[in-house]
Amino acid sequence: MKLSIVVVGLSVTSSWGNGHATTYRALIEALARRGHRVTFLERDVAWYREHRDLTKPSSWTVELYQSPRDVPRRFGKLIRDADLVIIGSYVPDGVAISEWITSQARGITAFYDIDTPVTLARLDQGLDYLAPTMIPRFDLYLSFSGGPVPVMIEQRYGSPMARVLYCSADTDSYKPQRAHTRWALGYLGTYSEDRQPILEQLLLSPARTLPSVQFAVAGAQYPPDIAWPANVTRVEHLAPKQHPQFYAEQRFALNATRADMRALGFSPSVRLFEAAACGTPVISDRWSGIETIFEPSREILLASTPRDVIEILRDMPEERRRAIAESARRRVLADHTADHRARQLEGYYAEATARHRRKSARLLRGRPVQVAELQESLP
Repeated sequence: MKLSIVVVGLSVTSSWGNGHATTYRALIEALARRGHRVTFLERDVAWYREHRDLTKPSSWTVELYQSPRDVPRRFGKLIRDADLVIIGSYVPDGVAISEWITSQARGITAFYDIDTPVTLARLDQGLDYLAPTMIPRFDLYLSFSGGPVPVMIEQRYGSPMARVLYCSADTDSYKPQRAHTRWALGYLGTYSEDRQPILEQLLLSPARTLPSVQFAVAGAQYPPDIAWPANVTRVEHLAPKQHPQFYAEQRFALNATRADMRALGFSPSVRLFEAAACGTPVISDRWSGIETIFEPSREILLASTPRDVIEILRDMPEERRRAIAESARRRVLADHTADHRARQLEGYYAEATARHRRKSARLLRGRPVQVAELQESLP
């Protein structure tokens, strides 16, 4: 089964302040390796244009467009003929584009919500990229949140089929590196106001308590008024190809979860999988469902207070640190690679297609069949 797939997403060409990029790249590369033909459509906006770190993928296609009107004008046939059309969260004018796609595409249509906790928290207040009335029109809702969330999306919002599709690690790129340890604890992530209290509690506060220990924070868009301790190295931005080396230079990596993700639960971030794939043990804040991703104390370390982090950094034997790192990497390789996600998506496509055929058969049995319809069904 080789599919023609079109993805309309926020940005795949720039990872600057954009966590979607690595998720899309890993998934699409895996799909391409499996023989699928993938085209990614991206709105050409100044912010991402000025910070591009991907220009021409080798095994799939990126097309840039200037306005929503370009989508039907330039890519109408591509979308109508595709086996699977996916539109992602935070796409500019996403509601308008989704309305057109779901009325024109002949194949399966899917909404890929890389921001499920944020979406569900704000959906009824109005979003530019998704409206509640659009959800039943998609054949498939791909959720970044697992556990009970997909069923809730079906029951509350009328999705005909909601399934979890977590982020993953591209294990061809994210793997252990040889490096000299520079930092006891590091964090990689774009600034977020609702995530900053976790960073303050689990990294900055321990840094102030342990002034002789080195820490690092890498990521864009941090406000200039943050008081960084002298022993915290700040890195404005790291391109994805620099991530593995950054993780290799840490004894531990911090995972800090946004408030909406913590509240909903079952919402792992891409950095969680990538750090583990690089062989760096992760210290994470606590949230419901994390035990379904990694086993606490064996594959991941959980912390609630600065003291928890300080005790880990100061007291954990090196042998145990390495064992946790190795266990987490084995879990990623077993369950959370990009190839796993590509296979899941193939399964969801097959399920949605079968469901669509059953629905069409029921409709045909329920009304007289027109001559034109019979002619169209003939080989």
